[in-house]
Amino acid sequence: MRPYWIILLFIVCPFVVIAQNTTITGTIVNANGKNPVSRASVFLSNATYGTVTSDDGSFTLGGVKPGQYELVVTTVGYEDFSQTIQVSGAPLKLHIELTQKVLMLREVVISSAADWKKNYEQFRREFIGTTENSKLCRVVNPHILNLIYHRNKQQLEASGDEFLVVENHALGYRTKFLLKNFVSDAIEHTIQYAGKALFEELPGSAEQKRAWKLKREQAYYGSAQHFYRSLYKDKLKEEGFEAHDFTRMLNRERPEEGLILQKIKRYKDIAPNRDSLNNWYRISNLTKWNRENLVRTPYQSIEILRKTQEKGIYAVVFPHLLYVVYTKKEETTEFRDVYRPLDMGNFETSIVSLSSAYILFDMNGIVISNPSPLYEGTWSKAKLADLLPVDYEPGD
Repeated sequence: MRPYWIILLFIVCPFVVIAQNTTITGTIVNANGKNPVSRASVFLSNATYGTVTSDDGSFTLGGVKPGQYELVVTTVGYEDFSQTIQVSGAPLKLHIELTQKVLMLREVVISSAADWKKNYEQFRREFIGTTENSKLCRVVNPHILNLIYHRNKQQLEASGDEFLVVENHALGYRTKFLLKNFVSDAIEHTIQYAGKALFEELPGSAEQKRAWKLKREQAYYGSAQHFYRSLYKDKLKEEGFEAHDFTRMLNRERPEEGLILQKIKRYKDIAPNRDSLNNWYRISNLTKWNRENLVRTPYQSIEILRKTQEKGIYAVVFPHLLYVVYTKKEETTEFRDVYRPLDMGNFETSIVSLSSAYILFDMNGIVISNPSPLYEGTWSKAKLADLLPVDYEPGD
């Protein structure tokens, strides 16, 4: 099975510094009548800070680490609210007005229970993952998902109007994910998704918490978040990373994926054309790329890292593709389309493609570019089962 590429999610972003934690307070009201909105969810996206408003519309988030965050408010009947906030040592007080949601008719798709189950199983594999950690994840409320499969485009779409709750008993988090959109494209072999998440610690014994701590560190080391943090600290080599310049060209002998799938489907249905079917299977096994060239001398951080005018926000620039090797872990998955020199160890390897002129990220190692970069290889395996909150630090 051809491995998928993955386009990252989340336009969010904190960075952590050594400073005093602070408290965020505020009130949530209706924009029309200015009446308080109770039981609204208030949280910092992709972090571990969240609460609900009281009857008078007030809320408090305590112990927040300094940094830049996306504060999100969501509740039934109102448009979601989000605001980028800068948290320092001083308390922060907010007044937020919510706009009532205009009722929109959703596309009605009639499908059987078997179809829904099939679509859900695909969604679970591609959103939660297939790693060892995914086996210890339990989706509490799968039926809040709206799942639509477009057979002609071979695309699976998913979304939800409320939190998808996933209990991750491998990492010790209950993740509440507000999924805005998810698209899996079987022809392009890409997965794109976006949303906002709140992480909550699961209760556990001392022994369980020790196991979770170890699993979290395993998920963190070698991840994209670890790489970006190491890059801006100028500690790539010390942390086990190498970043190389990489070029390649499309293999002209291999047609577009859509045509290959179309031909295989056609000749599968025609019994006498076994030779044609075998020929197209042979073509499908051709590598997508050729004339691949890896510059063996790795980049220094200063060569690809740029500061921006916004404090704590950095840009990564490179002329072709970025070939990232993490030398402290061996790869356990075979990626047919990821180039690997014969004399290079079987280390975790990721290829990064720019979707724009640069990649923006913050001091917590979180990409905030829109569109996000495209990841192939090791980083493409990172799904919800291996996701850590943005305020995570090894040793927490």
